[in-house]
Amino acid sequence: MSAQHSILLVGESNVGKTHYGAQFLKRLMVESCALKRNGAATNLEAFTTALSCLADGKATDHTPASTYVESVWPIKDDAGRTAELVWPDYGGEQVRNLVKQRRIPAAWRERVLATTDWVVLLRLHSLRAEDDLFSRPLQAFAGPETKEVTEYESSDQARTIELLQMLLYLAQLNLDRKLRKPRLTVLLSCWDELETSELPEKLLAAMLPMFWSFIRSNWQSPTVMGLSALEKALSKTESNEEYAIRGPEEFGYVILPDGKKDKDITLPIQRLMAEPA
Repeated sequence: MSAQHSILLVGESNVGKTHYGAQFLKRLMVESCALKRNGAATNLEAFTTALSCLADGKATDHTPASTYVESVWPIKDDAGRTAELVWPDYGGEQVRNLVKQRRIPAAWRERVLATTDWVVLLRLHSLRAEDDLFSRPLQAFAGPETKEVTEYESSDQARTIELLQMLLYLAQLNLDRKLRKPRLTVLLSCWDELETSELPEKLLAAMLPMFWSFIRSNWQSPTVMGLSALEKALSKTESNEEYAIRGPEEFGYVILPDGKKDKDITLPIQRLMAEPA
């Protein structure tokens, strides 16, 4: 039997990790997807809480910044291939702090070393598009000598690249050649709010050209997909009647690399499992 996959999901705050996890879990529970449970999952509290909110047609709260609870789900596909799907339930601010402080907690270090696949969630709609030192020539930032000097913050794009660089360093990978492992999938979350018919890869290349160039230079076959875990915006206080009546498992979709829309939001993970670990 081939080696088992260990798939790590990473994303900053407000990218929809918990909502995606809750919807993914619901699909597994009602067996309406390409994957099945392959044993008992650990630490499901955050996702079951989110599922309760979604069942009432409401969005769930964000994970507190200080939280780090690792949830591991054993899964399998119809061909008998198995994987551990690792959902680190953490405040997304922790990801920012990894880059800002240049320090990686032991819990992150151990997990990164053990994984065969990385899934990075990006929410393009909420990323800052300001120019930074990487996207404009240095002279563009030159001003009068009397101008007050202020601290300059890297763009979201530059910070996301730096996060991947830290993970690559942590994984002790040789970058002399493009990487085959860990495989990289980028999920463009909250796809519904983008209101576009563009292919995910082309949209990422257009909106985050430096990030796209980085992953293309370092990975042999990075995959980009769109993800709408909820399919529509939900309020934290007012119930969406359609959600409550039909059930959250009836909502959500992915946009595959070729632009096709599919209701099975587990497909990004199933596709990773289809490749040798």
